[in-house]
Amino acid sequence: MSQFSTAPLLKTKTVTIRDIVCNGECRHRSDEECAHRTSLVYPYRGVFMRHVGRNDTVAEANQVLFFNAGQGYRISHPIEGGDACIDLAIDESMLEELTPKEQAQPGPPFSFRRQRRRIDPRAQALVALLRHGLRRNVAETLEAEILALTLVRRSLGERTSHAAGASAGRQKLVDRAKLVLSSDLARRWTLSEIASEVGVSPVYLTQVFQQVEATPLYRYQLRLRLARALDLLGQYEDLTALGLDLGFSSHSHFSASFKQSFGQTPAEFQRAAQLRRR
Repeated sequence: MSQFSTAPLLKTKTVTIRDIVCNGECRHRSDEECAHRTSLVYPYRGVFMRHVGRNDTVAEANQVLFFNAGQGYRISHPIEGGDACIDLAIDESMLEELTPKEQAQPGPPFSFRRQRRRIDPRAQALVALLRHGLRRNVAETLEAEILALTLVRRSLGERTSHAAGASAGRQKLVDRAKLVLSSDLARRWTLSEIASEVGVSPVYLTQVFQQVEATPLYRYQLRLRLARALDLLGQYEDLTALGLDLGFSSHSHFSASFKQSFGQTPAEFQRAAQLRRR
């Protein structure tokens, strides 16, 4: 049985979008694979590690990963449960136009300098709108193309995304903390518990995480929970149950956090994405 399933969601002259799900049965590093085209990959469920040479990247819902055509990589799953991602490829000339010069390798062919960027909540919402809309056949082709270009622009914007800058040692420490958070999104972790899992002091962990990701550890956890909520909204009628299942203390806490991040309450997002009847 294949570990992967791929569902084509959209293919036009401008944009190709695929929904890729991996069951994560293989925990060790895969054989080397090669990207056949340059694309942006948005994890929306679960977590995996992408290994490019000596560079390791934790792939989770707060990140966009860049896969450059012809670049070899390996995948591993340090946490059970597998993962799911949206793979988005756009016309190369348009991608060059959308990408700030400092983020691209001197070409041709076009390729990204970095392995990943942290995206903002609005970009996460665009990923969910695209996936839900195309999966349910409610998004028009033109609408989906424009949403996709908006998502790429936002994912590369200097004000709407963040490129972590840190030594390899500090990045690995932060990545270990991300894996701890991702291992149980609903758990109400304490700082000392996470620090103990990572193997450093609580003070050092908070300082390094803030320096590398430019956001506090607690907010990073909140955004992982909210990204999971975006994924699950189509499966829940009882939004109070969804919030509690994701570790929120109450429906009001869940709803307020969701609206602060995405500009809509969970119920409003459900209606906007046509995930439930009005």
